Amino acid sequence: MTDHSEPTAAAAEPTGRIVLLTTSHRVAPGVLSWPAWQTLHAADRVLCADPGHPQLPYLREAGVEVAFESPDAQALVEACAGGRTVVVLPGGEGDQRLTDGLARLAGSGRVAMPDLELLPGSYDLPGARLLDLVQVMDRVRRECPWTSRQTHRGLAKYAIEEAYELVEAIEDGDREELREELGDVLLQVVFHARIAEEAGGDGEDAGEAFSIDDVAGALVAKLIHRHPHVFGDAEAETPEDVSAHWQRTKAGEKRRESVTDGIPVGQPGLALAAKLAGRARAGGVAVELPRGEGVGYELLELAARAEAEGIDPETALRAAARAYRDAIRAAEGVRPPDTL
Repeated sequence: MTDHSEPTAAAAEPTGRIVLLTTSHRVAPGVLSWPAWQTLHAADRVLCADPGHPQLPYLREAGVEVAFESPDAQALVEACAGGRTVVVLPGGEGDQRLTDGLARLAGSGRVAMPDLELLPGSYDLPGARLLDLVQVMDRVRRECPWTSRQTHRGLAKYAIEEAYELVEAIEDGDREELREELGDVLLQVVFHARIAEEAGGDGEDAGEAFSIDDVAGALVAKLIHRHPHVFGDAEAETPEDVSAHWQRTKAGEKRRESVTDGIPVGQPGLALAAKLAGRARAGGVAVELPRGEGVGYELLELAARAEAEGIDPETALRAAARAYRDAIRAAEGVRPPDTL
């Protein structure tokens, strides 16, 4: 019997797989995810255009053979023919030429494309961009004519200005401005820490050198020590319990002779008065407010009363002053600042 059926079409050849393996420069080289290591070991070819790629020594140590090639999109597709897997290690800036070429081939509809996969080999941890900040600050300190000459004392006024601008952003409720001002305050911290790395000699910043890591390490230790209800066995059910833990721990750390020790007297007057009143109340120091003539004593009494009622007199006065400012502008026929 004659078979008149159509001939069976040959099975399509497997198109393979292209894997773009990305890594973060904020994570130590050689620290890769398990899926990344599995893919590298199972790949038919691993390609890298940069012979100085930071991952290469660790791949060699792990027995992964890497070829130094920079194929174009068409050549890479052809390298995957027959079902092969090719892993590409892009440089730190990626490979725009290759990814654009692959996109054009995929969009043409004329090429049987391999499976395309973007595989993160390492991820940024929360706070990883702070590493970039430290690196940028280090370079600016070395290369900028203005920044390289700054001192702790010369920068002190900017710390005060930036703190006030942060408070203003908080009071305005402007989230975008808040983010920017937090960055400006953070810059002051990183800037001073960078200067402190150079401490020594006979200058005004002479002293024992320390770095941003020392600053952060001391802060971490302080937070853990002052939160025994989080990191230890102590219990705290209310904010008042937490405050009591904090004050007891601080007292033990500082070995203060007076509850007033450590209060900066250079801060604004209302804030200073409220801080003194709060320390005296929390420390159980029974003392009458001093009496005298003049508005200063009246303000002292108001600040102490506000603190006892849980009100920050400095914030309250600023809110009233802002209302007064708006009233003045209205009387002048000028729009309020937040509508400009």
